[in-house]
Amino acid sequence: MTKIITITILFICSLMSAQNVKLTVAVSGLKNDTGVVKVGLYNSDGTFLKATYKSLASEIKDNQAVVTFDDLPAGEYAISTYHDENINGKLDRNAMGMPLEEYAASNNAKGFMGPPLYSDAKFNVNKDSKIEITF
Repeated sequence: MTKIITITILFICSLMSAQNVKLTVAVSGLKNDTGVVKVGLYNSDGTFLKATYKSLASEIKDNQAVVTFDDLPAGEYAISTYHDENINGKLDRNAMGMPLEEYAASNNAKGFMGPPLYSDAKFNVNKDSKIEITF
């Protein structure tokens, strides 16, 4: 009986881990190698640009950066990224709220008179994937 329970648990665990994926994000078109690139991963419209699901930072080399999110549940996501040139951990803005540092979103989504929308930036990940974002 113990063997059957153990085998069942191992089978269920293998099914659960099979649903997790790896997402690699390649960022290019940065204007210099100063600072770091911050990449925020979002998993809902309600949290987009407010609270990241996961976030990573990467050094910049040859005006490019790469981050990899491991062990993600398959599903719908969106990405926002910015070039943190002064490494202060935030997207610097001017007095009117306009970004002073470069930023971009998945699907190269652009906002009109404001930030991009989740609906424009979202994408599905069902297997190990790589997406490219250009500044």
